[in-house]
Amino acid sequence: MASDATKIPVLLLKTKSTPTDAYEEIFSTSRDGHDFEPTFVPVLQHQFEDDGMQQFDRLLREKQINCELGSSYGGLIFTSQRAVEAFAKLVDDGRDDGNWPHLQDVPIYSVGPATTRALKAIPQNSPLQIFGEHTGNGDALAQFILEHYSEWYKDRSTKPPLLFLVGEQKRDIIPKTLMDETLPDNQRIRVDEIVVYGTGVMESFASDFAGILQKTVDRPTRWVVVFSPTGCDSMLKGLGMVDSQTGKVIEKPGKEKRTTYIATIGPTTRNYLKRTFDYDPEVCAEKPSPEGVWQGITEFMKKLT
Repeated sequence: MASDATKIPVLLLKTKSTPTDAYEEIFSTSRDGHDFEPTFVPVLQHQFEDDGMQQFDRLLREKQINCELGSSYGGLIFTSQRAVEAFAKLVDDGRDDGNWPHLQDVPIYSVGPATTRALKAIPQNSPLQIFGEHTGNGDALAQFILEHYSEWYKDRSTKPPLLFLVGEQKRDIIPKTLMDETLPDNQRIRVDEIVVYGTGVMESFASDFAGILQKTVDRPTRWVVVFSPTGCDSMLKGLGMVDSQTGKVIEKPGKEKRTTYIATIGPTTRNYLKRTFDYDPEVCAEKPSPEGVWQGITEFMKKLT
């Protein structure tokens, strides 16, 4: 087992998951001759958006999300745990209402196991009817909804709209797929979005990151793992990589030895770094998972030896 001084620091730019975090588990375990030292540096802070929360609350209290003709919406879509947290808050606030939140007869679409677990954990007088746990991503969920929702409202030539609870930063694959103009009229589904939470960089991130960089400055190699575009600017500036005039990453002389390398969870963040800062990170995980990040880093390090 390597001593702490010889382990390779891996700075994970995320909040540590509880009760366990799979990134901590995989990077804390000595494996195949690799000894890493994981450290979490939280980047994102989330806050509920008042306007969206009030709009959603009003729809629930006025019972506008149901399977009756004339209702505003015939179902809900969740693709993030933060949106579920916003929903949970409204459910808790309205607990004095008998059948609250009045959603027992409509389909609730959830993108995967984690979001589904979060939805099921919300105490309900009658359980929600949740579908889509098996899909795993927005594209697959959209395809599933097209088939499932059409069957749910098979007696209607025009399907009732769906309400999609989102954050400020969102992908539009689900609305685009469901509202595709090439779909027959009886299959196309209108999707309305309500922004119920926002995401920003934590005020303490720059100083927290600088402190950890200082502690690991003498290590011959260290990695920074980035999970979203948010915080990339502060991260690169903290590493002293951004030209103050151009806003792009400063090109290092070819012979200068690198000590800090960057890995991204997937192509969205990699492409953001390339497009915004002209920087191509050393690793982009082929699979957006702890194992995928570990494999990407260890395979890259083999090329260094």
